[in-house]
Amino acid sequence: MEMLAPYTTLGLGGPAGEFVEAATAEQLVSLVAEADRQGRPTLVLGGGSNLVVSDAGFDGLVVRVASRGVTVSRDGEQVLVTAEAGEDWDPLVARAVAEGWSGIECMSGIPGLVGSTPIQNVGAYGQEVAQTVRCVRAYDRLTRQVVDIEARQCGFSYRDSAFKRDLSRHVVLAVTYALDLSDRSGAVAYKELAGRLGVALGERVPLAHAREAVLALRRGKGMVLDPDDPDTRSAGSFFTNPILTAAEAEELAARAPGHPSWPHDGDTVKVSAAWLIEQAGYPKGYGRGPVRISTKHTLALTNPDGLGTTADLLALAREVRDGVREKFGVSLVNEPVMVGCAL
Repeated sequence: MEMLAPYTTLGLGGPAGEFVEAATAEQLVSLVAEADRQGRPTLVLGGGSNLVVSDAGFDGLVVRVASRGVTVSRDGEQVLVTAEAGEDWDPLVARAVAEGWSGIECMSGIPGLVGSTPIQNVGAYGQEVAQTVRCVRAYDRLTRQVVDIEARQCGFSYRDSAFKRDLSRHVVLAVTYALDLSDRSGAVAYKELAGRLGVALGERVPLAHAREAVLALRRGKGMVLDPDDPDTRSAGSFFTNPILTAAEAEELAARAPGHPSWPHDGDTVKVSAAWLIEQAGYPKGYGRGPVRISTKHTLALTNPDGLGTTADLLALAREVRDGVREKFGVSLVNEPVMVGCAL
């Protein structure tokens, strides 16, 4: 019986009913299609970096994505980079920086596989994959066809997509990114990164400088996987930054004058979840039994010694969520995908 904990960055999760690896996209489609024909519950497992699996595990077929391969073609002043779902994300970013392909450098150091990036609309430091995804090749479990889904059909929004809103529909097989042929980064759009680089917002820097700065910032927050750093035994940011309506933002401003926020789409406002958590009484290092908030960043919940359970983690997450709601009237939403459990 294969335990799922070793396949997640949290080191949590019970047994799989059956566990197989898919080395190619064709094998992945075949395994999922056959399981669907049999009516078997199926979990497609990537890098496990954005996953919370219950202590009971998954009573069904777990298919671990292990397909590899990257192809590159020229498209005017851009390159189209198509990566199989099982490719590791950060090595792809490192290659883009080395080759002079601009557009994903600020997402350096994010753990996980390529196949997860469009599902979560992965992003960091002012970039998100929605800005570069040209299309997603996927297996449609409803029509039982392999389809190419253009970016405009992906329903991208902040840390969200049509794929995430219906996780049971599509299995991502490959992703094509359109990257600029340039040795300069995209316009630096994140204040903290601009400060680290010593440039003004909107400036462009050498790709390697952007990557180095982002990796340094992420390491300082325990957000780059490191077996010697217990704070990296997490699922990254556990809560997304809340998006508030204008009315909700006014109500929060009355409760917490001067709280960090910035404009979002339309008249909505994005608020710092990390600030809300800390101000609600949950500082870095706050613990509940064997699990705790990271000592480096209040958005990460960690299993530092590998002794916790998913039940422990969820209890801490609920305590933080409920505490923020009680103090500020804002409901935090979990970013990781929950398997067999919920907040």
